[in-house]
Amino acid sequence: MHFDEDFIKRCLGNDPKAQGKLYQHFAPKMFGICLRFTRNQMEAEDILQEGFIKIFRYLKDYRSEGSLEGWIRKTIVNTAINFYKKKIKYQKDISLEQSEPINNEEENAIDMLSAKELLDLIHELPDGYRMVFNLNVIEGYTHKEIGNMLNISENTSKSQLSRARGVLQSKLKKKVKGD
Repeated sequence: MHFDEDFIKRCLGNDPKAQGKLYQHFAPKMFGICLRFTRNQMEAEDILQEGFIKIFRYLKDYRSEGSLEGWIRKTIVNTAINFYKKKIKYQKDISLEQSEPINNEEENAIDMLSAKELLDLIHELPDGYRMVFNLNVIEGYTHKEIGNMLNISENTSKSQLSRARGVLQSKLKKKVKGD
């Protein structure tokens, strides 16, 4: 579906049909993003709802530079970050020494998991680790950008990612061995 300037103007004019089409088109994909940042479906639904309220409120600021989906995705990710900034205190001093070393025999373990199983493992991560893991590995933000978004140091972001990977590797190892 293509969303041209006329369609966006109808959304800005509070046309319920246009807004409904925009929501129906993007909500399923954005909900998947919300799920990665949360521990449960209810929190993901809250973030999605809050995100779309922001999308409709600030759609006037979309400048048609780049894709509308990219702008919506960024709004949803920022909404998820803000959701956790309000609710969660991040662990700021995680030692790199606490993370487990990477073991090559687990590298293919991820191929043996379904998407749901992998998502479940990510959901089990502590909140700070999960946020950094999602922002860096899945969304592609740098540690410097993550530090700015989450009000943590770049090194804290790096150590939380390292720890998240260690926790995930440990869980994958147990899952592969059938523990």
